[in-house]
Amino acid sequence: MTDEKITVGGKEFVCSVIPAGPVNIVFAANEGGLVGCGAIDVTALSGFGYAAARIRPPEGQGSVATADDLLRGIIKEINAPAEEKGVRVGMTGEEALLVLG
Repeated sequence: MTDEKITVGGKEFVCSVIPAGPVNIVFAANEGGLVGCGAIDVTALSGFGYAAARIRPPEGQGSVATADDLLRGIIKEINAPAEEKGVRVGMTGEEALLVLG
């Protein structure tokens, strides 16, 4: 597992990359919310009142493997707390983090 600090819109997030067999589980999070790959359960996080969004890989890629992939990926699912903050399906991961910041 690796953690790297990334800054989006002046806000800091910890981006974690966890190797899981042939893929990586990738997510960026701070106190405002989380954007993650397809392995992230945004519905479960909603039960804790935590804003979360799941992305699909950037065009032409089969999976999300890095922080850059996460930022370029497209939001495909959000939970109610993320929606209340203004995250929308179709945003990039970077745009969603800007909103969650």
